Amino acid sequence: MDNKKILILGGSGFIGNAIYKELCNYFDTYGTYCYTANSFDSNKQFIHYNLEEDDIVEILELVKPNIIISALRGNFAAQVIAHEHIMEYVTKQNCRIYFISSANVFDAYSKYPSYELDKTLSESIYGRLKIRIENMLLRIPKEKMAILRIPMVFGNGSPRIRDMKKAIIDNEPVEVFPNLILNVTSDDRVTQQIHYLINRNKTGIYHLGSTDLTHHEDFVKEILERVGNFNPILKRVYTTNEDRYLAVLPKTNKLPKNLQFTYQDIIDHHVLN
Repeated sequence: MDNKKILILGGSGFIGNAIYKELCNYFDTYGTYCYTANSFDSNKQFIHYNLEEDDIVEILELVKPNIIISALRGNFAAQVIAHEHIMEYVTKQNCRIYFISSANVFDAYSKYPSYELDKTLSESIYGRLKIRIENMLLRIPKEKMAILRIPMVFGNGSPRIRDMKKAIIDNEPVEVFPNLILNVTSDDRVTQQIHYLINRNKTGIYHLGSTDLTHHEDFVKEILERVGNFNPILKRVYTTNEDRYLAVLPKTNKLPKNLQFTYQDIIDHHVLN
């Protein structure tokens, strides 16, 4: 048992809750949840936190974490303010922050995949939010922070796979982006990687996705073939005429071999177990 005390902000969301389940048997782990009348009410490790109404500082002073994992979602302006307060806390206390970022911090660069030290530039509001918070982290001492950029997340309980299955059942089309080249991950893989980074006290910038690339359409088609024997309707969405990349590949900070995986591993092991 390690004496690390971990607080997961956004612990009731898909990624946050997957991280909680991965870490709670090894560390003194706490999470925040937003919605009332929720299964988290009875869990003493979970604290109610409304991003737009509550002060994050009160929760930080209550829990006194050594490690904060931010998987917050919700109002963008409120996220920025919350992270400003988190940075002040991290800077003053014996504490480190792991920020769940996104491949979208590179979505303005569509001609090639992106690596850890590449300059960020985004055309989307979501990508710009992530960049703004990343830039806050880059201003605090490096040993106090890690930026974890993740690509599209698939996995059995993931919203993306759930939406696909629902579309099939309702005879609705499944959207695919034929020109989009990406790497992928699953909740299982990304949480194992985060566990490793915390165990080893790793800091810096990490790209937590498959080590190889695939076309969105091919990837989704192969998943759908595994789901069952029927003919799903595909709706092809063309955002550009040529291929565009939304991929975060590791180069500087590579994880050990046993924590690296391919997009085929995601299809084989995680999507349909």
